[in-house]
Amino acid sequence: MSRLRRRTSRNRRAALAGLLTTALASLSLPLATAATAATPTAESTTGTYLVTLADEPLVTYDGGVRDLPATKPAEGDKLDVASATAKRYRTHLTDQQTRVAKKVGATVRQHYAVTTNTFSARLDARQLVRLARTGNVVHIAPDRFHHATDDRNSTDFLGLSGRKGLWKALGGTAEAGKGIVIGDIDTGIWPENPSFAAPALSSREPGPKGRHRPYRVGTTTVMHKADGGTFKGTCQTGESFTAAACNEKVVSARYFGKAWFDAVPESNRAGYVSPRDSQGHGTHTAATAAGNADVRAKVDGEDLGTVSGVAPAATIAVYKALWQSKDGQADGGLTSDLVAAIDQAVADGVDVINYSLGAAFESAYDDPAQVALRNAAAAGVFVATAAGNSGPGASSLSNTAPWTTTVAAGTIKSHTGTVTLGNGASHTGISTTVHRRVGPAPLVKGSAVRVADTVDVYADYCMPDSLDPARTTGKIVVCERGVNGRADKSAEVKRAGGIGLVLVNPGDESTDGDLHSVPAVHLDKADAAPVRAYAATSGATATLTEGGASDVYPQVAGFSSRGPSLTGNGDLLKPDITAPGVTILEAVSPDGNHGRDFDYYSGTSMATPHISGLAALYLTEHPTWSPMSVKSAMMTTATPTRTADGKNSGDVFAQGAGGVDARAMLRPGLVYDSGERDWLAYLEGSGVDTGSGVKAIDPSDLNYPSIAIGDLFGKQTITRTVTATTAGTYRARVDLPGIKATVSPSVLHFSHPGQKRTFTLTLDVTTAPAGRTATGALTWLSGRTTVRSPIAVTPQIVRAPAEIKGSGSSGSTEFPVTPATSTLTATAYGPVSSPVTEGTVTQMQEISYDAEIPSGTKASQITVHFDAAADTITGVLWGDKVDGVLQGVHVAVPDSDGTVTITVPHPTADALFVSLVAMGVDGETVTPYTYQANHITADSPVTGKVTVTPDRARVTPGVPTDLTAAWSGVPANTRSGAWIEYGNEAGSFLTLN
Repeated sequence: MSRLRRRTSRNRRAALAGLLTTALASLSLPLATAATAATPTAESTTGTYLVTLADEPLVTYDGGVRDLPATKPAEGDKLDVASATAKRYRTHLTDQQTRVAKKVGATVRQHYAVTTNTFSARLDARQLVRLARTGNVVHIAPDRFHHATDDRNSTDFLGLSGRKGLWKALGGTAEAGKGIVIGDIDTGIWPENPSFAAPALSSREPGPKGRHRPYRVGTTTVMHKADGGTFKGTCQTGESFTAAACNEKVVSARYFGKAWFDAVPESNRAGYVSPRDSQGHGTHTAATAAGNADVRAKVDGEDLGTVSGVAPAATIAVYKALWQSKDGQADGGLTSDLVAAIDQAVADGVDVINYSLGAAFESAYDDPAQVALRNAAAAGVFVATAAGNSGPGASSLSNTAPWTTTVAAGTIKSHTGTVTLGNGASHTGISTTVHRRVGPAPLVKGSAVRVADTVDVYADYCMPDSLDPARTTGKIVVCERGVNGRADKSAEVKRAGGIGLVLVNPGDESTDGDLHSVPAVHLDKADAAPVRAYAATSGATATLTEGGASDVYPQVAGFSSRGPSLTGNGDLLKPDITAPGVTILEAVSPDGNHGRDFDYYSGTSMATPHISGLAALYLTEHPTWSPMSVKSAMMTTATPTRTADGKNSGDVFAQGAGGVDARAMLRPGLVYDSGERDWLAYLEGSGVDTGSGVKAIDPSDLNYPSIAIGDLFGKQTITRTVTATTAGTYRARVDLPGIKATVSPSVLHFSHPGQKRTFTLTLDVTTAPAGRTATGALTWLSGRTTVRSPIAVTPQIVRAPAEIKGSGSSGSTEFPVTPATSTLTATAYGPVSSPVTEGTVTQMQEISYDAEIPSGTKASQITVHFDAAADTITGVLWGDKVDGVLQGVHVAVPDSDGTVTITVPHPTADALFVSLVAMGVDGETVTPYTYQANHITADSPVTGKVTVTPDRARVTPGVPTDLTAAWSGVPANTRSGAWIEYGNEAGSFLTLN
């Protein structure tokens, strides 16, 4: 990442260059020919933004504003938003937000004050630049879309049921989770489902025996919780949703959609303007976390057994912030609505937040929603978040902040079905709909029974109206996965008279237990190929039967997003833990599920509420434990998932600490705890200016239940503090191949619960390959108690300057590098000097460019120079584009020469949106500018020559050595760029002129 230099008096004063968030990504244009210059686009940065101010929100304000006492709750207490002190400070914050917006001519759309001091407003480029220069504005972020992330019984698999199950140990299902409120931020709820059946709310206050029973005071639901606090919610009425929809299970229901309604025209809205769920996702997650126990699930006349929530005695508070559009393109929710939902959940007094959603890319730590979740955790709320469904590619995670528990999706025992072909071969896949024998019957590909005016490929995917009933009736149809929905394929087969479906994967995708319209078996890529080929032969037949060998379980699902976390720079291991998330049967909304009350869903969204429910069970036993202590107990008692061949998995970037063990988690022995100041110190150490004054720590030193070092250069010592939950003596054991590990002290003695001990772990690279992540674990043992922390460290090969500068058409410069190995290599690529685009910008304009990023780019550098008058304010706004969609916006201001320079190694975005802004004293001011983008690839056309010497040398690891970069034949009056690479993608950018 490049460092943005501050502008001095020419543009009045330095701007906060990092205000507009998202991960710093590539800034680039395709390499232009001499005849081609960059062309401005018509796109604008005008839109809705969230603006965060410096003063602390209610949950973390500890005083300092004149005549306004602290509102931060004492340790172990929860925030009381109804107190006179909280009301006064909240008014102070909202008035302040209104004044800041008014200064730039904006109108506040929504105020947030509980978990974040933020407002949302519609802003144009000029207003954004002016806000970036406002002293008490600390962060600006675009309002962007977030989406729901989509033993054969998961509660049985987790060991909750049965005589020796966790429910029994907690007093039975009627006590498991009692006194705990789970806030579900999702698509709403279908309250009539039997998973949520409960007595109606009454105005009668509970007695001592039933002290946790919720009741009504006017329109407010009141519940006295296990931690001694009080939950106060409401049943917000709306379309097809009355106050009677809430009961002693669903104690509160609200909806948040102001930003979404502004962004999506009424003609494209589907579903209900109320807490009612039209899709099923929110109903499913709420039921998984805290649905009633032993609910009979019947679908299309088939008895699928019983389902139970993980914490069946817990109550549910619904916060609908994800919405449905008619075309499906605008499904999801906007950041500002999510922040409003989080803010309200904490104000109401929930104990747990289930956050089964994510964005298109990994959220920055200072993203407004992540900040709100951070302050929720600081207020004592356990937050479970979905890892994302973009696996199995590396660094595909969504929610990775240390104050949340990031959940990966694992498999449980499969529902299977077998396809027996007429040639005698059998292939087993996933099936929830083959309950009795189907066939033998003719087996055909979709294209063999297509309607006359449909192309083969359309019918092979079993698209709507593609199959001819006259040719399909009585047959089993092979349909390709992709293009349309999986369940839509079986609906088409049924419409055309088919009696069965074999769904085949063309690639390495998941196999899913959907409830299909006809009996169906879903086959993976390996089994799909012979079935597809056989179906194309004359006279092919097949028989579908229930059962078959189940895959090894639990495995991390292929779709589950993987680490390492890019935001954490390798210093924080994510995901944290794995929970069941494949083919999970639970309650759904009949509106979005073909009239069914129950359905099988898969996704990290389904895994997340398992952890939310387990947290509720934990808080029933330990109601005053901190969120991080609960997370630590889950992580350090987790067990490895399996590989496909049945071995223990060591892939920490897939499974985190491993699969959650519900029974072991209540006996952790030791816990790693952390709180607000620890997170702020971590953020400061990660390069985030929190404005808190908290001293930075090395991010690897955050007191976390896992250990990660993204840049292990030779030797490093990390520190941890553990708190005993039981007395005992613990001895350390480290397994980390290729790295010498030393724990000091290696034996810890605890005489009583609550006692703390601090230790260090020193890691010294020996034979571990440079640039490759080494994984292992630190385990503390005491009798039968094991406290296991996964380790992921990446030895690095060199430390070198990010940027080297030179001038003139020829010359040289010497610079130091420090190698980590005994052999140092250095290879120069470039130089590149792309054409310069010249133009002018007025106060009434926003000049924008779309910058596509060529594949194989090693590094990119963009330069914008403004020839501005002394009283003109200039700036550049830019952001990633993924699949043509702008994901976020960042702002940069010129240096004292009027130049903005941004250098990005190894760009990853598809394209970048770049916008130039200039504001003079009046609308007539004209500001000339130049624009240039240089991209270095292995085969870039060069303009001159760059060499580095020595290009290979024997060196002493850890001792600095000097290299010399020399150049010749480069344009003297135009910027050029080159990339010097040392191996494993490490390198320095050489900026010339």
